[in-house]
Amino acid sequence: MAPLRFAANLDWLFLEYPTLPQRMEAAARAGFGAVEMCFPYASDASDLREVAERNGLEVILINTPPGNQDYDRGLGAVPGRELEFREGLDLAVKYAKILKCPRIHLTAGRIPMGAQREAVSAAMEATFIENLRYAADILAQENLVGLLEPINCRISDPHYFLTTPQQAVAILNKVGRPCLKLQLDIFHCQIMAGDLTQNLEAYFPITGHIQIAQVPARHEPDSPGELNFIYLFQLLESIGYSGYVGCEYKPEGDTLKGLSWLYSYWKNHGLLTP
Repeated sequence: MAPLRFAANLDWLFLEYPTLPQRMEAAARAGFGAVEMCFPYASDASDLREVAERNGLEVILINTPPGNQDYDRGLGAVPGRELEFREGLDLAVKYAKILKCPRIHLTAGRIPMGAQREAVSAAMEATFIENLRYAADILAQENLVGLLEPINCRISDPHYFLTTPQQAVAILNKVGRPCLKLQLDIFHCQIMAGDLTQNLEAYFPITGHIQIAQVPARHEPDSPGELNFIYLFQLLESIGYSGYVGCEYKPEGDTLKGLSWLYSYWKNHGLLTP
């Protein structure tokens, strides 16, 4: 069984450094060979690509733009804002091509302010499906993968539209495009669905990316919590997961000091540590 590959999420790790280029360099010094970043759009894409190449890093995931930073968290499922979604998708594809990034998280967005989930759910799903079909045509032409990530509504965001892996899979099935896949964050999945062994195995064929954090505090995988990541890593190895595992957690303290779990994993698999 091949060992797992890990990517540092630079919106969560190495926040000791104020800029994306500095975080990229810190991730490389820590031993990461790959990084993911939610919203790189405040930085010049060519500058980020130069930093990545100089430090031997792959950029493996970015998000579509969030829309209004004060509320939206994406626009994919928001009725009436289809043009903004398409403009954001164009920008994300431009960045992905320059960064040589193969995956784009197509953010669904939040329920419109003041609306009830039940009242707008059908319209938001229809909008999301239409936008995903549009996005899939573009992504397929560019040889890119689009990802859908459910975000739990119990701890992280009560207003986000896409909340469970079951909901995401149902939408993926309705869209029916092979370049669209599930982004399965184990933190969110445990909170909303549990039964991780069965769910990881069941959703494996349509999973395009996995992310990790301990539950419920969202700290390092080896911090106190509900999940046994030694077992979960072994499970991912046994089912043949060959993609990256994104480290999207809040370090309890200094990022580097909190990476002992990763260095132990590398050591146990005969890999070089930094």
